Amino acid sequence: MQTHAQVCSMPKMHKTTKHCGSSLQRPKRWLPMPRLSIRRRLGQLPPKLLRLHSWKLLRPFAKAGLSPTSRVSKVSPCDGHILHSGRSRGSQIEQVKGLTYSLENFLGPQDWREPSNSNLPFLQQLGVRPASRLYHHVIYLAPGDYHRFHSPTDWSIHHRRHFPGTLLSVSPHVARWIPSLFCQNERVVLSGQWQFGFFSLTAVGATNVGSIRIYGDEELRTNQPRHVKGKYHDVSYTDLYGVGGLTLAKGDPLGEFNFGSTIVLIFEGPRHFHFQVKNGGRIHVGEALGTL
Repeated sequence: MQTHAQVCSMPKMHKTTKHCGSSLQRPKRWLPMPRLSIRRRLGQLPPKLLRLHSWKLLRPFAKAGLSPTSRVSKVSPCDGHILHSGRSRGSQIEQVKGLTYSLENFLGPQDWREPSNSNLPFLQQLGVRPASRLYHHVIYLAPGDYHRFHSPTDWSIHHRRHFPGTLLSVSPHVARWIPSLFCQNERVVLSGQWQFGFFSLTAVGATNVGSIRIYGDEELRTNQPRHVKGKYHDVSYTDLYGVGGLTLAKGDPLGEFNFGSTIVLIFEGPRHFHFQVKNGGRIHVGEALGTL
């Protein structure tokens, strides 16, 4: 347990499922409209994800020969709205257009890496290479959205950090007015590597949403009275899972909330990375966030 300048929290969620018994007998009611969306999603998700109960309805389309699209490097980990996407400006990230927050405050000191690097500029502490760029996506999950989240890409998680904190609303309206909102709320930061370098996924808590669950991490307990705001709690996934950490494939189940919340992706990428989404737009789990 270590001290830190700023803090944060989050929820658990239930899985919504669709039963396909009678629906498949009336294809004219639903097949024509979502056909393109279903094709697009299945073209970006590995067949492994189709074993999830909530995706059973889509199995017939997978069997029809739809295969993963190699150009899609990242897919949305959840349903929601794109609050903001873009490039970092040094170690500053835009919360919404015109309102930034400190990457160092959000992720915390990188003392779990190489202690000797603590005096380096923060991007160098993360291992971001000069030839690369740092990008981000902020996805807001409304209370009515699907509240499990999945791995957005193929990557390995090396470290988990839990920041206890407040539980302010993270709705788009509030995010436009409260500076460093995501640095104040309770949150769980997962840091690791993907094929282009640094990659992190952070689950941020919100009003009435202090419970965040990461599958396989039984030690994680969020929204607990015993937690002290201003401190953070670290767990090494390389100790739990071996040298490579927790390895996930695109689409693998990763965790869940109880209610509406926010997912923040911060990642290193090549200069030719291309965003596939627009700020304010609707996104569904499995749809493309960016291509190479």
